[in-house]
Amino acid sequence: MGIDVDIIFKIAGVGIVVAFLHTILEQVGKKEYAQWVTLFGFIYILFMVASIVDDLFQKIKSVFLFQG
Repeated sequence: MGIDVDIIFKIAGVGIVVAFLHTILEQVGKKEYAQWVTLFGFIYILFMVASIVDDLFQKIKSVFLFQG
């Protein structure tokens, strides 16, 4: 049961893109948009992590309840 490295790279990629957009938007004086971009990036990553945790709980449930 290993976590795919692909998911880690996706999270890192989204973080880099969000940080880049946040910096650019703050430089041009659009702080409100920069905050929204950061919030949406955080929510997107949160859903990705939630799906990983859901898969983990499903695997734990199948082990302890002896379900396939």
